[in-house]
Amino acid sequence: MKEYKIVFTGSPGAGKTTAIQAISDSTALSTDVANSDASLDKAMTTVGMDFGVISLEGGERVRLFGTPGQSRFDFMWTILAKDAMGIVFLVDNSRPAPLEDLGLYLDGFGAHLGTAACVVGVGRTDTNSQPDLDAYASLLHSRSLLFPVVAADVRRRDDVQMLVELLLVQMEGMETPA
Repeated sequence: MKEYKIVFTGSPGAGKTTAIQAISDSTALSTDVANSDASLDKAMTTVGMDFGVISLEGGERVRLFGTPGQSRFDFMWTILAKDAMGIVFLVDNSRPAPLEDLGLYLDGFGAHLGTAACVVGVGRTDTNSQPDLDAYASLLHSRSLLFPVVAADVRRRDDVQMLVELLLVQMEGMETPA
């Protein structure tokens, strides 16, 4: 049975836990605790990881790992990214500097950008249209990166499935023939 490992990362509140819960075949594991960071407008925050699994046709499985968003837990980013075949960068477009947020995570996962399939899912574009998706694509281009940038509501299973499917298509193209 073939297994894939996909990591969801992004700023606090971008929807990593929600995305994994939306798509996981069973109840997702979460290490959320009461938030003690006054700068974050949320009651709970991930301090370890989130984990879920989805089964694909043909018996293949996708293991889903969500990173903590706070940079003080960046040591977990490295641990969770090890052997990842795909990375979903989630961005909350309602944050004060979402392009800078994406840049922080691109830097944090820089060692994996050449070996893992990647996609950027931008949330809250319905209520915060700027920056637009082209601005994210331009940021990637300025770093010589090319991967999909799409609007996504992580509360919607279909949107999260789309992000995973975009990664799986890229992974298929990255596999070397036997």
